[in-house]
Amino acid sequence: MEKQYSNQRRLRANKHIRELASTVTLTHLDFIQPLFVDESISAQTPINSLSGINSETIESALAQIESDLANGISKFLVFPIPKTKAVKDFNFAFVAEVVKKIRSVFGDRIWLALDACLCAYTSHGHCGILHPDGTRVLNHETTSLLAKYSLQLAQAGADCIAPSDLMDGQIATIRNILNENDFDHISIMSYSAKFSSEYYGPFRDACKSTPNVNNVLRNRKTYQISPFNADDAVQSSVRDWEEGADIVMVKPALLNSDILYKLKKIIPVPLAAYHVSGEYQSIELLARHGSLERKRGHVEVWISLKRAGADCIISYAARFAEAWIKKIEY
Repeated sequence: MEKQYSNQRRLRANKHIRELASTVTLTHLDFIQPLFVDESISAQTPINSLSGINSETIESALAQIESDLANGISKFLVFPIPKTKAVKDFNFAFVAEVVKKIRSVFGDRIWLALDACLCAYTSHGHCGILHPDGTRVLNHETTSLLAKYSLQLAQAGADCIAPSDLMDGQIATIRNILNENDFDHISIMSYSAKFSSEYYGPFRDACKSTPNVNNVLRNRKTYQISPFNADDAVQSSVRDWEEGADIVMVKPALLNSDILYKLKKIIPVPLAAYHVSGEYQSIELLARHGSLERKRGHVEVWISLKRAGADCIISYAARFAEAWIKKIEY
């Protein structure tokens, strides 16, 4: 009797059967577009290290959102960049103005998440209040300030608070202050599995937030997760979910797709994958040198993130997702 072979190649025979056999669904509705809004500029300004991405004024941000809506993107993650930096007594008036203006123009046509971090506000570039000797970030003081900041964002009109400082207990503290002030409907998207990474460089250029304090605390390794410790990422995500996070996040997503896979199996809330600036820019530079086709490079990454377990994807190329996904070759 002739040997019978498995049917795997028959399921690849043409695009129609490849579509039927697909285990991944990719839709632009799952994408979140980051926006940088910078108080110190007077016109939309290209970010040199982040190809195709701009720093926005409030007015140019409104125009960009309108354009993105026309391209099918209605979900945004805003990073405010204040003109003045300090070590304490931060002024959050600019970001409140940004949120109020965006909300007044677009209403419920968009979903607006606000990054809640202090790195763009601090003169030293760290994500919180430093100990007087500069050797560490103070957890309690930072968490208390983040909660007040988050309340101000909610009052201004944010749909979602996205705390990214990685302070212990910050999710519970933020959830409590929101609930106590009648903002129990505002969601929290936690940067729960945010690794210490070299791939944040272009983002730090955009937010002007590279740590520069001293030779003691030269990086964020004392509060961001070590890539050598997968258990920490899982445990931190479980903790944040238990404290009230409505969405948990893995960042950088492509480099840590194993964490996406693990979290998808144990946490019953949406899982966000942040394809970070360095990962994005790697594709852009390869495309610029003709080493890959730009849209196919990004879409291939998105497919892999969905396959690993991501429910939503934060991507600097999100505004192209609808057009590019329509042209996918299965």
